[in-house]
Amino acid sequence: MTFLSILLALLFEQFKPLRADNPVYAAIKQLAARMEATFNAGQEGHGRMAWFVTMLLLLVPTILVYWLSAKLSPVLALAWNVLVVYLTLGFRRYSHYFTSIQLALNAGDDTTARKLLAEWTHQDTTGMSTSEVSRIAVEKALVTTHRNVFGVFFWFAMPLGPAGAILYRVAEFLARAWNEPDHLKNEPFGRFATRAFYVLDWVPARLTAIAFAVVGNFEDAIYAWRNFAHRWQDEAMGIILSAGGGAMGLRLGSATENAADLPAGDVTAVDAIGMDAGSTPVGEEATARALQSTVGLVWRALLLWMLLLLLLSFAVWLG
Repeated sequence: MTFLSILLALLFEQFKPLRADNPVYAAIKQLAARMEATFNAGQEGHGRMAWFVTMLLLLVPTILVYWLSAKLSPVLALAWNVLVVYLTLGFRRYSHYFTSIQLALNAGDDTTARKLLAEWTHQDTTGMSTSEVSRIAVEKALVTTHRNVFGVFFWFAMPLGPAGAILYRVAEFLARAWNEPDHLKNEPFGRFATRAFYVLDWVPARLTAIAFAVVGNFEDAIYAWRNFAHRWQDEAMGIILSAGGGAMGLRLGSATENAADLPAGDVTAVDAIGMDAGSTPVGEEATARALQSTVGLVWRALLLWMLLLLLLSFAVWLG
């Protein structure tokens, strides 16, 4: 059922991508804001309590609905799984930005490409070169795909099923929502959410990196992972981007970024922080062609994940 649920959800999303401003996401944002307003009294323990209460409010109903559906009919259980995966996946939700940036760069319209990148990443892109725009777009695409697709795959395949998918996606959101806003930056309240998502993402991040290595240039991906992943401020991002860049023969990350200028917990802050001078990763600089390479890498990795899920489903069924 795991493979079939994901396959149907992916097909539905291809025909009807879920908007980023949909009512379900809006409700979760309101819930997170309400939990922060209720529990935040300036201590880390309050953030821990708010995190667990939020998860209980979302996961318990999810598990109960699945249990009732399974009791009534396997078809209802499948429909519930498909709905949850559809709501938690984001394969097409942000792809229009990436595609539009790619088209603009191919047409030589750097101004439009910078504008689109600014809308997507919420950072200042004024004066960026074509190489910088391409590199940041590739970095953003790899990290977003991992967190919106492959991470969801992993947790949905766990025993929690649909509740696992919600756990992962909500944990990722809380790690950002309780650390990014100006009034929450560097506050103790969001520290537990950051650590919780780090734990939940530890295995999926490495599986994504392995998938990139398998479907790309394996030797360069592993070499970059081993030698350059630790030079990113965020460990998971470093693993994904170093392996992804190595798999495509691209040089991702920047040696000139300053960590103090980057928003905490922001998925757009994916450049290599504090990289030693003279230790630039191997590979070519990103160009407009790199975006097409990224599309190919992501689709091949998606097919690999689906193949593994299919084999897992067969193993469970035969067992």
